[in-house]
Amino acid sequence: MPQKVVRPDVVDAMNTERRRITDPDDLILITGSNGFIGTHVVLTLLSMGFTNLRCLVRSSTHRTEALRRAIDRFPDAKVELVEGNLRSRRDADTAARGARLVFHLAAGIEKSFAGCVMNTVVATRNLLDAVSQSNLKRFVNISSFAVYSNFDLKRSAVLDESCPLEQHHVERNEPYSYAKVKQDELVVQYAKTYNMPYVILRPGAVYGPGKAEISGRVGIGTFGIFMQLGKRNRIPFTYVANCAEAIVLAGITEGADGQVFNVVDDDLPTGRMFMKGYTKDVTGMRYVSVPYPFFYAFSYLWERYVRWSEGQLPMAFNRRRCAAYWKGNRYSNAKLKQLVGWTPRVSFQEGSRAYFEDARKRRMASC
Repeated sequence: MPQKVVRPDVVDAMNTERRRITDPDDLILITGSNGFIGTHVVLTLLSMGFTNLRCLVRSSTHRTEALRRAIDRFPDAKVELVEGNLRSRRDADTAARGARLVFHLAAGIEKSFAGCVMNTVVATRNLLDAVSQSNLKRFVNISSFAVYSNFDLKRSAVLDESCPLEQHHVERNEPYSYAKVKQDELVVQYAKTYNMPYVILRPGAVYGPGKAEISGRVGIGTFGIFMQLGKRNRIPFTYVANCAEAIVLAGITEGADGQVFNVVDDDLPTGRMFMKGYTKDVTGMRYVSVPYPFFYAFSYLWERYVRWSEGQLPMAFNRRRCAAYWKGNRYSNAKLKQLVGWTPRVSFQEGSRAYFEDARKRRMASC
């Protein structure tokens, strides 16, 4: 009989020895609550006994089915769905009113710098303005591994919370990374100015049922065939239920204020292991495995041509982004385990089985 995946609604007595900063009836705001991670954060909060949630969504009718199913499982809880856009100061004020704890997951994923700044940095500033004078117990900001620069790290070196953040945004040409760096800086600035308690979490590649696409940490499909980059690289995966539990524990556990936590699971697969499972259990897609040094050299030549042609092509491929995603570093979750008592309870074997099954069903339904 196949082993069942541990779901986030099955929360045991883990972490009971650690004190919480919140009461079960404190009003908790979750932005981006109907997103892939946000829905699981809501489910985890409800399963841990929190009974007073406000879920901010862009639209109360678009892509809220999974969120509503999660809420319906806890009929005794008070869960309010609020429609709004954080680019609006009024909507931000409305969403934040009375909140004692904020989980901020809403972010822009646009391909332009302007779009990402508006939907990530400006939106976060409006939310921070709304809570800066309130009696907030903690502001939990969800960042990303994308903020790091490993350009000067050796291959196989450990990338942890002490690693430098990306500063060469033009060369890397990744709007999402730029916006997330600026978002984190904004949170720290407001925390210092208004003495606001906060934590920042930086998940790696979050996967699980509901996310059909292959993570860019595995490879890319730009040239008509999927290229798996660095077959021996460990992929910084975190199963969505594990990630949501890490976010909640970091938000409610005493002693975490002012900390930054990376979120990755323990048993990280290599790119080759992932693709073997994906092609076996989802689709027999063709792909080519490209060694990291080859793609790094290609990125260097692309940079040279872009500069020589004075921008005839976009800086779509460059060495800084190549290093950030496919250099082949190792990753640590020791800080998160030590300070908040988190342990990833869904293994890659279990999580990938659920993920591959869901991806296969989605693929069959789209045919």
